[in-house]
This record gives sequence, C-alpha cells and structure tokens, in this order.
Amino acid sequence: THGGPRKEFGNPWSSACIALWLNPLFRIGYKRRLEEDDMYKVLPEDGSERLGEELQSLWDHEVQKAAKDLRPPKLAKVLIKCYWKPYAVLGIFTLIEEVIKVIQPVFLGKLIQYFEKYDPDNMDALYEAFGYAAGVCLSTLILAVTHHLYFFHVQRTGMKMRVAMCHMIYKKALCLSSAAMGKTTTGQIVNLLSNDVNKFDEVTIFLHFLWVGPLQAAAVLGLLWVEIGPSCLAGMAVLVILMPTQTMFGRLFSKFRSKTAALTDNRIRTMNEVVSGIRIIKMYAWEKPFSALVNEVRRKEISKIMSSSYLRGLNMASFFAASKIIVFITFTVYVLLGNTISASRVFVTVSLYSAVRLTVTLFFPSAVEKLSETRISVRRIKTFLLLDEIVKSNHGFLQEEKQEPSVEIQDLICYWDKVNVQLLPPRLLDKPTVLSPVPPSHFPQSSLLSSILGELPHDKGVLKVKGQLTYASQQPWVFPGTIRSNILFGKELHPQKYEKVLRACALKRDMELLPDGDLTLIGDRGATLSGGQKARVNLARAVYQDADIYLLDDPLSAVDAEVGRHLFEQCICGILKNKPRILVTHQLQYLQAANQILVLKEGHMVARGTYSELQRSGVDFTSLLKREEEGPQAPGAETESRSPRSRTLSQNSVVSHTSSIRSVKDGTEQLPAEPVQTVVEESRSEGTIGVGLYVKYLKAGANILVLIGVVLLQFLAQAAYILQDWWLAYWAGEQEKLNVNGTVTVQNGVNVTEELSLDLYLGIYAGLTGATLIFGFARSLLMFNVLVKAAQSLHNRMFNSILRTPVRFFDINPIGRVLNRFSKDIGQLDAALPWTFVDFIQIFLQIIGVVAVAASVIPWILIPLVPLVIVFLFLRRYFLQTSRDVKRLESTTRSPVFSHLSSSLQGLWTIRAFRAEERFQNTFDTYQDLHSESWFLFLVTSRWFAVRLDGMCAVFVTITAFGCLLLRDQVEAGSVGLALSYAVTLMGMFQWGVRQSAEVENMMTSVERVVEYTELESEAPWETQKRPPPEWPSQGLITFDRVSFSYSSDGPVVLKDMKAMFRPKEKVGIVGRTGAGKSSLVSALFRLAEPEGRIYIDGVLTSEIGLHDLRQKMSIIPQDPVLFTGTMRKNLDPFSQHTDEDLWNALQEVQLKSVVEELPNKMETVLAESGSNFSVGQRQLVCLARAVLRKNRILIIDEATANVDPRTDELIQKTIRDKFRECTVLTIAHRLNTIIDSDRILVLDAGQIHAYDEPHTLLQNHDGIFFKMVQQTGRQEAVALLQSAKQVSSTQNISTLLSHSVLYGNLVIFETAL
Repeated sequence: THGGPRKEFGNPWSSACIALWLNPLFRIGYKRRLEEDDMYKVLPEDGSERLGEELQSLWDHEVQKAAKDLRPPKLAKVLIKCYWKPYAVLGIFTLIEEVIKVIQPVFLGKLIQYFEKYDPDNMDALYEAFGYAAGVCLSTLILAVTHHLYFFHVQRTGMKMRVAMCHMIYKKALCLSSAAMGKTTTGQIVNLLSNDVNKFDEVTIFLHFLWVGPLQAAAVLGLLWVEIGPSCLAGMAVLVILMPTQTMFGRLFSKFRSKTAALTDNRIRTMNEVVSGIRIIKMYAWEKPFSALVNEVRRKEISKIMSSSYLRGLNMASFFAASKIIVFITFTVYVLLGNTISASRVFVTVSLYSAVRLTVTLFFPSAVEKLSETRISVRRIKTFLLLDEIVKSNHGFLQEEKQEPSVEIQDLICYWDKVNVQLLPPRLLDKPTVLSPVPPSHFPQSSLLSSILGELPHDKGVLKVKGQLTYASQQPWVFPGTIRSNILFGKELHPQKYEKVLRACALKRDMELLPDGDLTLIGDRGATLSGGQKARVNLARAVYQDADIYLLDDPLSAVDAEVGRHLFEQCICGILKNKPRILVTHQLQYLQAANQILVLKEGHMVARGTYSELQRSGVDFTSLLKREEEGPQAPGAETESRSPRSRTLSQNSVVSHTSSIRSVKDGTEQLPAEPVQTVVEESRSEGTIGVGLYVKYLKAGANILVLIGVVLLQFLAQAAYILQDWWLAYWAGEQEKLNVNGTVTVQNGVNVTEELSLDLYLGIYAGLTGATLIFGFARSLLMFNVLVKAAQSLHNRMFNSILRTPVRFFDINPIGRVLNRFSKDIGQLDAALPWTFVDFIQIFLQIIGVVAVAASVIPWILIPLVPLVIVFLFLRRYFLQTSRDVKRLESTTRSPVFSHLSSSLQGLWTIRAFRAEERFQNTFDTYQDLHSESWFLFLVTSRWFAVRLDGMCAVFVTITAFGCLLLRDQVEAGSVGLALSYAVTLMGMFQWGVRQSAEVENMMTSVERVVEYTELESEAPWETQKRPPPEWPSQGLITFDRVSFSYSSDGPVVLKDMKAMFRPKEKVGIVGRTGAGKSSLVSALFRLAEPEGRIYIDGVLTSEIGLHDLRQKMSIIPQDPVLFTGTMRKNLDPFSQHTDEDLWNALQEVQLKSVVEELPNKMETVLAESGSNFSVGQRQLVCLARAVLRKNRILIIDEATANVDPRTDELIQKTIRDKFRECTVLTIAHRLNTIIDSDRILVLDAGQIHAYDEPHTLLQNHDGIFFKMVQQTGRQEAVALLQSAKQVSSTQNISTLLSHSVLYGNLVIFETAL
C-alpha cells in the first residue's frame, strides 16, 4: 500500500476530512499485525530534509545578523518566524470550539425554560424549543469535528518543529570540533534528541489556550452574571483558588518522583548484581542477606510511591469534586441572598462552569508550564547549536598538478584544549613509506594523526597534506548495518577488489562462518562481532577506499600475533605497498619493515630515521626493543609498574587469544541469541487479557473483604455524585410548583406566601455535597492504596521466586530480560498502572451514571442505546488492534534514530576522514521520515477513533434532547436539565475513558509478565527436616556413587555414571579438555541442578539435606570473582557472624590488609559497582579471604588463575597449602603448573573418568590424555612439570596411605575396584 491511498487533507470542512482513507489500514490491522510496509509514505512537506533545511537557513541568517548586531542569536525567534503563520490559523479552530462551548449551555437553558413554562397548546413555543434542541445537537457535532481537527493539526505542527530541530542537531553533531566534543557528551546529545525536542510536541497543543482561556473565562462570567447575578463571583473565586492548589500538587508530585527515581535506580542496580552474580550467591548460600537488602531498598521506594500515589489520588478526587464545590458555593450564596432557584438557572450554571473548568484548571496552567519547559529546552538546544565547528580543510590535488601524495610537517604546535602542547619539529615525509611512530606513551601518536586529519587544530607551524586521506581508528568503529556496507562505506562494489581486501584483512574465514556471510547484520555497536573482527572490518574499510594517504592508528593491537603478522604482510605491506601509509604501532617487531621511524615522547619527536639508523644512534627506543625481544608477551606485572600512560603489547595480547577461534565461537554462540530473545518478548504483547489476571492482580493488593468494601465505596461515591445534582433539580421542581400554584394562606389576618423551608433543602444539599467529597476522596485513596500494595507484593513474590529458581533459568534467559521485568514492568506497576486504573474506573462509573440518569428520565432511551453499544464495542476492538501495532511501530522506528546518532558520534573522525557526512545526514533523514510516518499514523488513527466516538456521543445527545421533547407530557423541567447537562458532558469523557481502558489493557501485560515470573519452578528447599550434625563435615570425605548429571531434564548428560572418592585432607587436581565436565562436577556437588545417583560427604547423603545446610559447609573460589556493591565487611561476611579481628586476620593472610587499610573508611568503604575499583587479582583474593573465614573442611577452587598475574597466583597457592592443609581441596585447573603437585589428579573426558592417580604415575602412561596435555604446554614447561611431579611422588609418604586404609576399612575395597 505504499503510496497507495495517500490523500492529502483536502478541505478540512468536508466530512471526508474524518480520514476515510484510513479505513483500509484498519482493515489490514484487524486481520494481521501491521508491518513497516503498511505505513503511508510521509508527505513531502513533512520530510525531514526539507523541514530541516528550511529552519537551518533561517537560523544561519539569524546567526549572521546577530553577529552583525553584536547580540546573542535567538533560537526562539527563528522558530516563531518559521512556523507562526500556519499555527496562527489554527487559533481560529480553538476560538470556534470555545465559543460553541459557551453558547451550548445557553441553548440548553432556553430548552429547559420551555419545560418550566410548559403549555400544551402553545405551538410556537414548541417549534422554538425544537430549534433550541437542534442547536444543542449541532453544537455537539461541530465540537466533535473541530476539536479533533484542531488537535491533529497542532500536533502535526509540533511534529514538524521536532523533526526540523532533530535534523539541525544531527547536522551540527557531525561538524563539532574536538574542543566542542569536550564540552558535550554523547549522552547529552541523545538527551537533546529524545527529551528536549519532544517538548515541541506538547507545547503546540496548549499554546492557543493562553489567549483563549482568559477570553472564555470572561465570557462565561458575563453570561453567569446575567443568569444569577453577583453570586457567580463566589464560584469563580473557588475556581481561582483551585488553580494554584493543583499546580502545588504538581510540584510536590515531581519532588516525590525525583526521590523515587533515585531509589529505583538503586534497587535496579542491586538487582543487576543479584542476577548477574546469582551463581555465586547460590553457592555461598547468601540469598537471605541479599533479599533483605533488596527488600529494604524496595520498602523505602514503596513508601515514597505510596505518598506520591496519595497525592495523585487527592488531585484526581479534587478534580472530580471541584465542580461540585463550585456549584454548591454559588447556589448557597444565591439562595442566602434571598433568590429562588429554577431548573433552567441551575443547569445553565452547571454547564457553564463545566465548560470553563477544563480550560481554566487544566489547559491554561499546562500551557504556562509547557511553555516554560520549552523555553529551557530551546535554550539548551541553542547552546548546543552555537558550539564550535571544525574548520574544513581541503586536501586533494588540483587538476593540473600530478604530484606525489605527501604529508609535510614543520615545527607543528597543536593544542587539544590549550593545555597539552604537542611539538613536532622538522619536516617530514612523502613517497610510499611506512612511517611507524613508536610511542612510549599513548598520547602523541594519535594526536599526530588527528592533526593530519584536521581534527586537532594547529596553532603554529606548517602542516600540508596533499592527497585524499583515509583512516582506521584505534577503537574499531562499526555502524549498524551489514558487514558489506561497513566495508564499502558508500563506494560501489567491485567484486575482485572486494575479495582481495577481504583476504588481505583475514576476514575471508570469518565471513564463511557467519550465517549470512558478509550480509550479516551487525547489531548496535557491533554486538555480533568479536573485538578482533571489528578491528579487521575497520581496517578493511580504510583499505577499500582508494585514497592517496593511509593513516592507520594501531590497527594491530586488537588482534593476536598470528593474525597481526598476516595483516601486516598481506595488507599493510601487500595491497598498500605503493601508497604512503602512516602506521602507529606498539608492536616493535614490525619496525624493521618501516622506511622511516619516528619516535615520539610526550609530544616531542625524540628520533627519526630507519631501523638501522636508530639502532646505531642508540636512542632509548632500543631499550624498548630489548624488552620486547626477551619475550613478546611482556608479563602483566611489568606493564603495571611502568607509567600508566603507556600501553605495551601485553595488554593487547590479553585482549585477544587467537581471535580466529574466538570469532568462530562468537559467531556460533552470539548470533542465534539475538532473534531468540525478541521472539519470546513479542509473543506476549498480543492477544487479550483474561478476567483471571485482574482478579490475581487485585487479590495481591488486598483480601476479598477489603475489595468488596472498595467496590461498595465506588458505587456510593458515584451515587452521591449524582444525587447532589438530582437534589438541586428536585428543589427547583418543588419551587416551581409553588410558583405556579402561588398558594397564599391567611394567618392572623396577614397574607403569608408559602415558602420552602430553606434549612431543610440547603441542609440536605450541604450534606450530599459533603458525602460526595468524603466518598470521592476515600475511594480514590483506598484504590491507590490497594494497587500500590499489589505492586509491592507482586515484586516481593517475583523476587523470592527468582532467588529460589534453579540456576538453569539464568542460563536460558539473558540478564536483560530478567532485569526488564524488574525495571520496566515493575515501574509500570508502581507508577502508571494505579493512576490509569483509578482514572478508568472513575470515568467508567461516570458514563454509567450518565446513561442511568438519562434512562430514568426517558426509559425509551434504552432502545436506541443497544445498537450504539454494539457499534462501540466493534469500533473498540477494531481500533485497539491497529492502534497497538501503530504504537509498537512508533517505538520501534524511533530507536534507529537514536542508535544512528550515537554510532555516528562514536565514529565521528572516521566519517569525516571518509567525507561521508552527507550520506550519514541522508540516512538520518530517512530514519526520521520513517519515524514521522508512524508518528503521523499514530496521530491520525487516534483522531479517527476519537471522531467516531464523539460522533456517537453526539447521536446520544440528539436522542436525549428530541426524546424529551417528544415525551414532553410526562417529564419535569428538572429531570430534563439533569439528563441533558449530563449527556453533554459525555463528549470528551467517553473517548478519554475508552482510551484509558485500552491503556489499562496494555499495561496489564506488565502484570501478566510479572505474574509469570512469580510462578517459576523452585529448587529444593533451603532447609529440610533432616538437619546434618552441627560440626559436620568433620573429615571432608567426598564420595561419588554412580552420579549422572545434566543441567535440565531434557538437556545432554554432562557427567555419566561417575564413581570417585576424594579422601580427607587430600589435594586433588581435576583436569580435562573444555567441555569434559569439570565445572559440572562442582555443580553436581553444590546441587545447582539435582544430580542422579548419590553423593556422600562424611557419610551424609547430600540430596537429603537442605540446600543451605549443604552449601554453607563447602567453600568455593569461583572462576570469575564477584564482589557486590556494599561495604567491604558485607562482602566478606554478609551475615555478620565474625568479629573484626577475624576479618582483619583473614585479610592479613591473603595480603589485602594494607590495601583495605588505605581505603578511606577501611572496612566500611562502599565498593563501586561490582567491585570495579579492585583489580581482578585483588577480587580473587577477597574470594579467598571469604573461604579462609568460613573455615570449612572442603574447599573447591574453580581455576581462577586464568587471568591473574603470577604473583597473586603464587600467593593463592601458598595460602591454600598453609591455611587449608587440613582440608580436602579440589582444584579445577586450566594451567597444569598449579595442580602438578597435587596428591592425585582426576582426568575427565566427556563426562567420564579417564584416569585418576598420582601425577607421576599418570605421566608414565604416554597414551593418556594427561601426558598429551603436558606435552602441549611446550618443551621447557613440560620438562619442569615432569620434574615437579617426580618431586611430589618421592615426598609422598606411604604411611599416610596406610593410615587412611585403617580409618576407612570399608571403603578400601571400593577404591581398589576403581
């Protein structure tokens, strides 16, 4: 349907303007889900580029003019200049609408007067009454149409302003200078695009009310004065008092919101740690302190939410009660001044007040508020638009000069921010060379490249660049799109050249492994690629561009040595061998190939020349070289000791172990994970929601009795609300009878006109008003209380079930998905849902009330109501499905706009070096247009629906008005007034109610998702009846008897029928290839999933005791050390079971005491998120300290030494030998030197025991896996390992074995059987 029924709005007055062209869209939406292709093309005058350029030119003009007049440029002025004409025209709509709102009550009053003076014979009066009835109906119809036309067009103007601003912001972002980039952050720019610009959407809606509001108020005041005289001032006074109270509520509310937000962030951060460290928490059996922590934060948060909800409740109730109070005060004053009331007066007054109330209490204040917000946003955008831009320099040849491309630098001085001076003396190079600046420090070489690129402004000196530049940045940058589009980067595809580049950059193999080859989509920030792959794609992009000079900023650092060599030989010295290239590198082994080497140190050039020249001159660069030659993999400790600014190979080598293997793994593991996640999420957001869920939700908040009470209160409040108006009508009716009959009695010869007893009528009136207020406020507050409690209890249930679910759950579900429930869904339950729910219920009751009143006056009205209700239900179903899709499309088309912006900002230098700004700007405009399409649809569909609903209301009003006239013999003036004035209020309310019902339904999906997580399967109980003896396990004998283990009932079996025994005080190493089941052994021991078979510890069957009893008795040092946010003490001892002295001793033993003492508050120091202010080694030591504190007989080490420097490693080994001499220690090893001195070694292969014996014995068997593993470590290492194994076996004492067999006579047979 692209470009299909794409009509423009022709004449806004014709009925076709009610968007009949939308019907086909709804038909599609009803049958299936809407996709992006179903949307209509954006109108040319809403196109991003056109709007943006228009505003941009005006802005540039303003900037120039301002510079001439020496004043700051005004963005607001430009906006007004650009958009005032079409916007002003829309003011007429508002005026018409508000005028009609004021005239309608007058018609109503005349109609009621006919009933008051009812005379069956007077035909003229009847015709006049028909005229007035028609007036009432017509005005409702016109209101229905103009209101929505107005809203649609102002929102569209808002959209235009937003789109134009976004275009300008993006354009500006692409040409920011480095100095300006320092003043702003990516986050800030994204914030401008996401939050500040949205103010334009809101402000345009209300702006016109700034002048219409006061006018309308004045007109109403005039009419009221005519109707009831000066008493109207009392009512108006109440209105004026209500305005500031509501704004005050708003202020208070936002104050609470900000406090709540801080607590919520806090809770989500804690949750994040709990979910990501759940394995550790379970193994340590620390669930209780964590749940206490979360519950504490949640309690504070809920109390704030409760207060803000009560505020909301008061605000809503006051909104409903406001009109009641106003009318009450007006009439009390009126009657006490000695006037008599009549039905027409009553209802004209009521209707006029309700007409002006919305404008004065809602629209006018929000116009003021939004205007002030927008001014702040405009100011922020303006400061951004006035930041410095980069000076475009033009590199390239003039046509006639056919020169060699060259870069010439003389006495160059550059500043980043007028602080760091960068000096580069004499002149430089030309001809094809590989220039390798060798850095002892990170700063200058990148700065050198940036100055050549023109990113770094130069202050003095000469910098001449001849030729086209291309650049490969140090942090590899990829933008969302296919890999091919990342490499081509806007150039067209030449297959041979493309293949050549792929091969040179070692990407050929990777492409074969990815599912769609080079057409694989890269996610945001290149999520699907490994670091090494990104670096190579980055390099390939630079190579594919046919430029004259190549600037390569350390492209070899992210890849391992082998691939690095390939890239250097095939690519840098292969494809590019005839081009000048400047290569910044840290890997000195490549220097021999360079034609010229530049050594930079702290911004000065220390030396330059060829490799041999430099070696002769003996610059300190050779000392750099020496160090590298000793071993290209410099150990980590050494790097840390050198100045922190320097980067050497070692860090890089850690980054990528063989990246080819890594990339294969990444390719297979990560790619499928992406779509899976979305599928599961999406399946939820369709379909309707059953009544059962609502019941569950409400029952979570209160018990049945309270709920019944709430329901009764709701009805009482509504009844009081209606009765109060009905009493006025009744009073007027009684008064009328008196006036007509005018009975006069003679008492003691004095004529007394009979009057109604004021005290009785006014008293009952006051009583009803009071009841309305009390019930109204009570129901609001009670409802909020119930709903917030429901949110609280659902959160607690969900959290507890998450803590108790088996670890397997966290392996299947990505952390993001689990956290999403805790952040987004619980957020909905806390804030948005209660408010919408209460609002919906109040409006729903109002509507029922209106219908009930009308039916009590004219019972016949129920007959035409039936078809109306059917039509309405059909419309609602029809609309909801489409609108949900449109909303979904709107949010999905919004994200590319942001991700495009943030990825452009990350790759700013690359984009500029490749001169691709224009293309990126166009892409941005395309994304914007896509979002505009869906936003436009969103506006139109909601208006389409609203117009139809309001049309139905107009029909209802018509039926009521003419119905009263047809049944004129049986009705009283008061009840006609009541029915009609109520029917008229249906107009805006009905469609708002339907919208809210849709909202409630959408938000209930959050409840559904939370409820789904409260019902997860849980693992075995934490404590059972069978408690082990307190000092168990005293020995530490572990026996596996025919144990099989798999992570889930349908998963593969990872341990097969395993029999083994670990003797007390024995140190056992466990080795095996990856996937042999080493970690599964630990999982089985800790019962992370239930194993089959039996595991005994000191003769106690582990599967019979509670999980906490089991897990607390074994200590584990996990693979990835996890620290939690909180104090150091909490991290060591969350249950506070130990004294300070114990804690300090434990720290002393793992040599962390000095580190902790240096912290500002020693033990009480709060760690940063997940302990990131400690190095990995230190975190490992903290885990060791935990184990030392626990003093358990069994210690399990999941080889943590994979990423720890040798010193820590040695320390850990030493501590284990000393502190845990009396314990059974199982070590899962990845590096053999850590376990070669164990008593025995268990070799696993594919879940079965391959061999289990002393290391020395194992090494005798030359076919065994263990022997092969030792050989693989390399010749030197293998010799050392053999040596230490011999040593261990000779020292191992036979007597210990004998004593064992005496102790466990019954088990010896079992062992020999093995």
